[in-house]
Amino acid sequence: MEISVQMYSVRESLATDVQATVQRLVELGLTHAEPYHLLEYRDELVRAREQFPIDFPSAHQSFLGEVDFPAVLEAAQAVGVQYLVDPFWNPEDWTDAEKVRALADTLNQRAAEAAEAGIRVGYHNHHFELASQLGGRTALEVFAEALDPQVVLEVDTYWAAVGGAEVPALLGRLGERVQLVHLKDGDLSTDPAAQLPLGTGAMPLAETLQAASGAAYGVIEFDDYAGDMFEGIAASVAHLRSVL
Repeated sequence: MEISVQMYSVRESLATDVQATVQRLVELGLTHAEPYHLLEYRDELVRAREQFPIDFPSAHQSFLGEVDFPAVLEAAQAVGVQYLVDPFWNPEDWTDAEKVRALADTLNQRAAEAAEAGIRVGYHNHHFELASQLGGRTALEVFAEALDPQVVLEVDTYWAAVGGAEVPALLGRLGERVQLVHLKDGDLSTDPAAQLPLGTGAMPLAETLQAASGAAYGVIEFDDYAGDMFEGIAASVAHLRSVL
């Protein structure tokens, strides 16, 4: 598993100066990062790849709704993205099995289009996809069952735990479809400000990493953090390196 970081964590710095933000991530020893709003940041990310020893193997961009998908794929190719991940879908739809399967059909269609560009697509969960039970299974697992083999999942392990999942067992059931995991820690509440550097909260990190050993990238993320964000990322990088 390679270590990456979700750039949403440093969104305030990113909004001020993309290149300086990327430089700070590189100075923390990171060689991979996961951008968001790919269309918005396309040109700056291309510049960053040219200027710094970093790449962007995965990226977040909404594409399951109405969007110019060819433009999204062009941006992904330009930035060097291998895994294009939709980060969010309407929570209410995850309570309806028919809507969950329809969403899977849409993602499968996108996967076929993306395959022509050499890109794999996937979905990133929050807590509600796990909190919703459909026929005795989580909505996320109902969704996964309807996906084509080339579609990946990026399991946000923290939000999955907040949603009530036993994360190592969930990862085991989802198997090789999980090519990316979001790694964060905290008190397992829905309050993003309660998130903490890896190894300092309530997440069963060792068991989670073992269950996710087949994933290509472990992506550090803070939705929010009470301390200095770059220091929090540095602490998470150091801890993750010590246990991988």
